[in-house]
Amino acid sequence: ACMLCHRAETDPDTCGDKLEKFGLCAHVFCLYFATLLYRQDDDRVGLMGFLPRDIQLAVSRAAQKHCFICGQRGATVMCCQEDCDRWFHLPCAKEGGCVTQYILYFSSYCPEHVYAEPDVPVTPEPGTECLICMEPVDYRRTFRTMVCPVCKRAWFHRDCIQGQAMCAGLLCFQCPLCRDSIHFATEMFIMGIQIPFRLVEPTWEDNNAFEYLEERHSWCSARQCLYPGGREEEEEEGPWQLLLCSSCAAEGTHRRCSGLRNSVDSWECDSCA
Repeated sequence: ACMLCHRAETDPDTCGDKLEKFGLCAHVFCLYFATLLYRQDDDRVGLMGFLPRDIQLAVSRAAQKHCFICGQRGATVMCCQEDCDRWFHLPCAKEGGCVTQYILYFSSYCPEHVYAEPDVPVTPEPGTECLICMEPVDYRRTFRTMVCPVCKRAWFHRDCIQGQAMCAGLLCFQCPLCRDSIHFATEMFIMGIQIPFRLVEPTWEDNNAFEYLEERHSWCSARQCLYPGGREEEEEEGPWQLLLCSSCAAEGTHRRCSGLRNSVDSWECDSCA
């Protein structure tokens, strides 16, 4: 079992791989998130740069710390909010609604001190489904129900967007609706989603099963398309140039099909308007 979380089997998306060396055993992220456990510049020493004596000190320190989630001793992760004394085991974090940020400094926050985007709507429309699994989301924004901070229309389950992040990797990770990548990934990092960085293609579960996620909307969504070439054709400029919804980018229209002048460069679909 891992010396820091005391589990032999955990969710690899949460705790990472298990390392064994010098008679020590610990999960990668249990090491990174452990409070007051510091990594050396040379990752060839100890366990990925964590010295055996420092790991033993962290274990001894944690022996007197109770996890506020499971109640057991040995909690090594402390909430980073000043004056908060809540400790927990890393595998307990998701169950307890804690946010663990898988970016530099590896900060952790208990449910009372998690980051929240102030201008994001707190409730989805009735009947809203997760855009990834197509199952209903909670009736309000919770730890397990999240919304895209960019388009503010894409709702999804935390576990679903985490699964997509693990498959896509940082270079291909984006909102499943508006396709924003930079701001979306930044906010997901802050909200505790782990997004691995790799230079290889996304590890989709089936061959090209989610290839459509990277595709730009490319047809006219108007009730009646007037373009002689059809909905899927467009011109580079003029009345038959295809404009995408400036809010969601999930629908498009030729200027003429929506009665727009050639000088109009921005358009919103009926849902967003």
